[in-house]
Amino acid sequence: MNIKLQKSELKKKTTLSITGSKSESNRLLLLKALYPQITIRNLSNSDDSQLMQKALDSASDVVDIHHAGTAMRFLTAYFAIQNNRSVIITGSARMKERPIKILVDALRDLGADISYEGEKGYPPLKISGKSLIKNQVSLAANVSSQYISALLLVGSQLQDGITISLIGKITSVPYIKMTLSLLNQIGIKTEFIDNTIRVFPVDHPIEAEELTVESDWSSASYFFSIAALSDVGTEIKLTHYKKHSLQGDSVLVKLYESFGVVSEFEDSTLILKKVESNSNDTINFNLSNAPDIAQTIAVTAFALGVECKLEGLHTLKIKETDRLEALREELTKLGASITVTNDSLHLQDNISINKNITIATYNDHRMAMAFAPLALRVPITIEDADVVSKSYPDFWKDLEHIGFTFK
Repeated sequence: MNIKLQKSELKKKTTLSITGSKSESNRLLLLKALYPQITIRNLSNSDDSQLMQKALDSASDVVDIHHAGTAMRFLTAYFAIQNNRSVIITGSARMKERPIKILVDALRDLGADISYEGEKGYPPLKISGKSLIKNQVSLAANVSSQYISALLLVGSQLQDGITISLIGKITSVPYIKMTLSLLNQIGIKTEFIDNTIRVFPVDHPIEAEELTVESDWSSASYFFSIAALSDVGTEIKLTHYKKHSLQGDSVLVKLYESFGVVSEFEDSTLILKKVESNSNDTINFNLSNAPDIAQTIAVTAFALGVECKLEGLHTLKIKETDRLEALREELTKLGASITVTNDSLHLQDNISINKNITIATYNDHRMAMAFAPLALRVPITIEDADVVSKSYPDFWKDLEHIGFTFK
């Protein structure tokens, strides 16, 4: 399904309710599988979280997680510790191109029985679950935090817990801290000192606990972009957000001040207000702790004609698509002058935006949602628009609610 967005005008004041964080939801779903006494409220309604839930509930010996990268990493660790159960975990064609060797090697170092069904280093995997008796492993500190979180989530089930030594400079620290915080909330003891992380084994019954998932900051990012491209005085309210969030993408509050968006909190409501912004300075952000908002920021800067330099983007090469190359391709079609490397992006300031361009989404939900705010400037078409269901199924409905027009 393609969606053609007409040049739109935003309502002055609107309120939206966004469902729970996909990152928090998937971590808690795995913990609930290990500790069924906990309950979860405000779960994400994303495809990824539904696939995660379905996989955890399945008794099949073949588990297909389609495009859900987080589920692939977390479930690899989960099935590795399921005694006397063998599964093959597979996914989409793109998933079979996304590396998983770092996690597999770490689990094998702990004693796991995992083999490759296809190309070495990539899914599908055959996993024969067993008790893992080793408890120490080392990883490069700049790997995807999902590898580290996958190990931490199952660590309390190991006989002596788990100790992870990270070598080098750590990236995506907020996602690691999110995992540890959720473990702490259900009563599991952890330590994070320098480059060493430890999860202690459970030595007491985990109590029944009800946990509420905060709404998703990655989903909120598109409304920060919309606010930035709107008229001064525009106000967007987003419900179920915390001022002190576990989610790394909450850095949006600070970053979007550069684009004239001021954030305020009233209890659990986040209020975005567009104010005058006279800054013509080049935007320089290091997004190593929040890479998922890079596409949104790049499109915002382009739409505002602001020069933008983004760094810390090395993990974008192995997402649903190569997001750096995808950004370069689609922004160039719109008239941008942009260069990318393996871990950075440089966007020159621009004068105009090409109209009626069709944006390819590359099976990547964030490509569709990051480019949609451009309709506040020019008509634009989004290919395969239903790809947004991976993380935010209500996205187009919510855009219509706040004033976007499309067919």
